[in-house]
Amino acid sequence: MTRALRTIDDMDVEGRRVLLRADLNVPLTPASAGVPVGLTDDTHVRAALPTIEELRRRGARLVLVSHLDRSQGLDPGSMRPVADRLGRLMGAPVRLTPRVIGPEVGELTERLAPGQMLMLENVRFEAGETRNDPGLASALAELADVYVNDAFASANLDHASTSGVARLLPSAAGRLMEREVNALSAILDEPARPLVGVLGGARLVEKVGVVRRLLELADVVCIGGGTCFPFLAAVGHTVGRSLCPREDIGLARSALREVSGTTDRLLLPEDLQLVRWGSGEGAVSDSRDGVDVPDG
Repeated sequence: MTRALRTIDDMDVEGRRVLLRADLNVPLTPASAGVPVGLTDDTHVRAALPTIEELRRRGARLVLVSHLDRSQGLDPGSMRPVADRLGRLMGAPVRLTPRVIGPEVGELTERLAPGQMLMLENVRFEAGETRNDPGLASALAELADVYVNDAFASANLDHASTSGVARLLPSAAGRLMEREVNALSAILDEPARPLVGVLGGARLVEKVGVVRRLLELADVVCIGGGTCFPFLAAVGHTVGRSLCPREDIGLARSALREVSGTTDRLLLPEDLQLVRWGSGEGAVSDSRDGVDVPDG
């Protein structure tokens, strides 16, 4: 099945304000002893560079929007460290707006010259983001002439900065989104065998549909990352303070029932690398009891 996808190849961006929804949700270390908040991994920032660089070369006036989740148990934080890191990687200034929307932000977008970049403050600061509030979507749309979604990891979310804005502006996929969609299309259309699915991430509730689809499609599905903890809890392991809401454990039990009798098709970790809660440091020990995680 061929899936038509409108990309930035199909969009004239020269001199136009482009609202680019990027996935700049990165892990942070909390501030301590005068040391500011910092990034522990800039992989997502680097993954966004091809689309950002191309749009700048083509004369776009770039308005970046992303969310930044809780990190180490902290409330969602400012995009300041992300803007600073992107600026260093690009060798160009990335101004951070004082808020997500409003007249002042609109004026800043109007003053952008071709090739210049502006980053909106954390869109999760707006309560309407996760509710796909029409008012917030409209306010975001007023900041741009066209919309580009390059946040593949957030494409499943019905939020104001994703599906909400896309309904209000001419829209296209960025290079990262295009690459991921094309790769998935090839797998869905004519998968090579044996097909192994590997799934990570944080909340199972956000990807349970993907898990079920992979179980239908793949020969083996490997569950890792934070997504593994509800499954481990569902089969009786302790998970300490790992992110593992009861809702996710129930979903994991349901998925396990669906593969009952063929559990060799759904593989869970056999050992873990542990990090102390809130330390912001690297792994501090190996789990001595396989995949059981102690408290703390």
